[in-house]
Amino acid sequence: MLSNYLAALILVTQALARPSAKDWQEFADSLDGRLHTALPVAAPCFPIVNGHNSTVDPEACAAVQAGYGSAEFRSARYPAYMWTQWETCQRTNEKCLLDTTNTSNPLASAVPCEQGYVSKYYVAVSGPEDIQKAFAFAAKTGIHLSIKASGHDYKGRSGSKGSLNLWTRNLTKLSHTPVFVPEGGNQSFLHAITLGAGVPTEDLYKFADDNNLTVVGGYAQTIAASGGWVMGGGHSILSPVLGLGVDRVLQFKIVTPDGKYRVANSFTNPDLFWALRGGGGSTFGVVLESTFLAEPRMKLQVAAMSFNRTATNYQPWLKLVVDESYKWGTEGWGGHIRTNAPGLINVNPLLTLEEATESVMNAADFVRAQNGSVVVEELPSWQAFFAKYVLTAEARPGVAATLTSRIIPAALFTTESGKAALTSTMIQMIDQYGVNPYIQVGTPFLFKGSANTTSVTPAWRDGLWLMAGQTSWQFNATIPEIRTQFQIAHNVTQLVQDISPASGAYFNEGDLYQTNHEENFWGPNYSALLAIKKKYDPYSLLDCWQCVGWKGAQNARYDCYLSLE
Repeated sequence: MLSNYLAALILVTQALARPSAKDWQEFADSLDGRLHTALPVAAPCFPIVNGHNSTVDPEACAAVQAGYGSAEFRSARYPAYMWTQWETCQRTNEKCLLDTTNTSNPLASAVPCEQGYVSKYYVAVSGPEDIQKAFAFAAKTGIHLSIKASGHDYKGRSGSKGSLNLWTRNLTKLSHTPVFVPEGGNQSFLHAITLGAGVPTEDLYKFADDNNLTVVGGYAQTIAASGGWVMGGGHSILSPVLGLGVDRVLQFKIVTPDGKYRVANSFTNPDLFWALRGGGGSTFGVVLESTFLAEPRMKLQVAAMSFNRTATNYQPWLKLVVDESYKWGTEGWGGHIRTNAPGLINVNPLLTLEEATESVMNAADFVRAQNGSVVVEELPSWQAFFAKYVLTAEARPGVAATLTSRIIPAALFTTESGKAALTSTMIQMIDQYGVNPYIQVGTPFLFKGSANTTSVTPAWRDGLWLMAGQTSWQFNATIPEIRTQFQIAHNVTQLVQDISPASGAYFNEGDLYQTNHEENFWGPNYSALLAIKKKYDPYSLLDCWQCVGWKGAQNARYDCYLSLE
């Protein structure tokens, strides 16, 4: 335990958060070259950077322009985030952005490049000692800490203006254990994959397939599965049958803010393990690796459909998918259902090809009547599906956008009034707010896990859909224009919440300004999560927006967030 003197020192220095030049030098010396400084990713394209004249680097700028919309480019670079508003200070509009629609647009670099939200200092983490030194440095100097892996963060939790960032993207260990026994335990599991905090899902899926295995992960190639994805819940289109990411994880290795390198599983530090299984990233410590239960490689039935939207066919499509979804859920389908470019990409590990074709016949008939495309096929593995369908369907990064989402309870699909209310709400989202529902069929609808073994909201267990929507804005949007888009997303959140008041929201993909966030993200689990937070981080060295133990929007580290009030 920290002494009372050190505790008092931490409280004082947290308010000051101004390490001296000597502090930084001593810290850098202790890390053997792993402390770095960073400029915004687009800085090579700007003649003025952070108030100083700068020479444009044509070669480096061309690389940024070419990679600006690439997830792989962004994932591999510390200053880059998938959504560009988290490279900016939104409250002041300090930024260093290119035009996503035309990255060579000279109007973008005609304004000064500002550091924005990007942390100037970061540690390229190589192991637990680096993190332990960073926690000690934060306790000594009061510097805020932030944690980043791949930049798939929709809420700004993996950065903070003026913070010291712990970048875990280089932790790329991958290993397969045929029989895994959690440390300190006496229970064995067949087939486990251990992955470092920086391993992207594309590498994870290829590794699993090479070992004749299937693993649950995210729906994009560069998500870091050991990071915020799993700690916030981790949904997948395999989740209806195999469970959420938190249902599959068997063990974490983590440095907690008290400086201890710990193992967390059902036998060792079980309270911390429970908290990490849904309590959110950037909260309880810095995870270095996690171990997931894998399944043998499995065949998948795939239904892929698309058609051109018209003023007359989108509402019947909404009604059809609402009418069919409960049946689909009982049959094991997971997937993504679109309304802006209408269609679906669904998978099923339980049915035969003949059964799958029969199951989706009503949807297929509708799509064919719109002169659309219908494919129902069997693929040999998740990797085959991912390579064929997901890589071409991923949302383009390098944009500024925000989300709204809600877990839609299965009960709404079992009555005519519930189905009518859901269909009407989706139509209102489109017609009144211009927000197209994006339906993610990734709840653990058929998965029967042990009760209370995870800390996600119990609403996941009663849900059939995670229904999301997105608003976006241009690189040169004004502060009022940006605020308007956040407000629209917030209004849509309330609209959907009105028809599902007893449900919850997904911490990783929820409304940035979610009201009563503790209840909506964690339900009855919040009080226990808060107690665990205080146990392992008694002096709040870690804090992030609407996380467990959040210090609130008025705290200085959130000065770059806009207020909707």
